[in-house]
Amino acid sequence: MTQDLINPARVDFVTLRLFCAVAQTGSITKGAERCNLALSAASRRISDFEAASKAVLLERTAHGIRLTPAGHVALQHAMRLFQGFELFSNELSEYSNGSRGHVRLWANMSALVQFLPAALESFLHLYPDTRVEVEEQLSGDIVRALVEGMADVGIFVEGPPTHGLNVLPYRVDRLVVLCSKTHPLAEVDEIDFRSCLSYDFVGLNRGSSLLNTISNAAHDSGFPLRLRVQVRSFDAMSEMIASNLGIGVLPIGACFRKLEPMGLKAIRVSDAWANRRLLIATSSARALAGSAALLVEHLSKSSN
Repeated sequence: MTQDLINPARVDFVTLRLFCAVAQTGSITKGAERCNLALSAASRRISDFEAASKAVLLERTAHGIRLTPAGHVALQHAMRLFQGFELFSNELSEYSNGSRGHVRLWANMSALVQFLPAALESFLHLYPDTRVEVEEQLSGDIVRALVEGMADVGIFVEGPPTHGLNVLPYRVDRLVVLCSKTHPLAEVDEIDFRSCLSYDFVGLNRGSSLLNTISNAAHDSGFPLRLRVQVRSFDAMSEMIASNLGIGVLPIGACFRKLEPMGLKAIRVSDAWANRRLLIATSSARALAGSAALLVEHLSKSSN
């Protein structure tokens, strides 16, 4: 036998809220007042609700309204529905205000190695229900990903065109010349880049903003860059430099902990370009989700 079911189209949350208010106050009049409804509209809603339920839910007595056994069952389910709706509303609110969500963060190697680990740890401590998906990419690729909507937030070295992006300053990326302590340059604490160009270099692979920076600096100096070894990471650069395969230019934050253990020397670079600006950027064409906005705010504060 097919069981008759309540048609959900005939029941809405206003009616359920009214029914709960009537049950709690024992009066349709008081229930209507609590729900800001006219008495006639409230009475019609209660009648329609009983008709849809195919059961008598309320008994009218001289002392007011009293729930029938079916009415008690209806009240229990109505309260559960409201609790479920409140949970539904609260969870969606968490996504809209950013305390829960998913952020796609693209960053260049320098930011990822030096600054982001601590910043992301503190951010996720504040918002543990937010998932931050981090990708290491080249600065130019990060800009394109933001414009095309593949990334929500990007951190990259100042240089690529930023048309169509909202941009904020993030950190200063201080570059040093790294060499072995047995290298001739290990005797100095500061040097201009032109004086380094008579030595072999260890560098990153083509396309990296750091390689572009030192290649342009060499070109401006009028001397060729003697690039002997190219690798894919700062760690690999440090290993090669420690083995006296050349000198290299790295961010100080990427090599500071390796100096003593690996027998390396970091030398200050006097050229102005050795202090690079890192930027935080988002697309200006798309609204920023709450979680992404919170991450940008957190990163901006952590840079002060």
